[in-house]
Amino acid sequence: MHSLSLPGTKEISYNDLKKLVGQSQDLFLIDVRSTEEVERSGRIPGSVNIPIDTVDAALAMDPDAFMTKYGSTKPPVDAPELVFHCHMGKRGALATEKARKLGYTNACNYAGAYIEWSAKEGE
Repeated sequence: MHSLSLPGTKEISYNDLKKLVGQSQDLFLIDVRSTEEVERSGRIPGSVNIPIDTVDAALAMDPDAFMTKYGSTKPPVDAPELVFHCHMGKRGALATEKARKLGYTNACNYAGAYIEWSAKEGE
């Protein structure tokens, strides 16, 4: 399986992400697929859906507005475990770069993306 990534984009593996899902209080997992894709395909447990074209605006929101819109706490700029993902890896990498430009220095991309997660989880 070939995953797409941008040069210099920090990435996380399936195994490392699997250890964090449901275990880490510090994990902020953001699914940047469209709402329709998420509804059609399913989601990684605990993920928040913020479509790629709204990532900049979402991360610039004040925490109360973020909570109201997404039903989740807004990740702090220094969040130690901020992970973006999409279906194949490319949009997740783009979102990771957007976040890093906004000061989220620990942002990383799950390059295996939902296609790898769903295959390994048997969904």
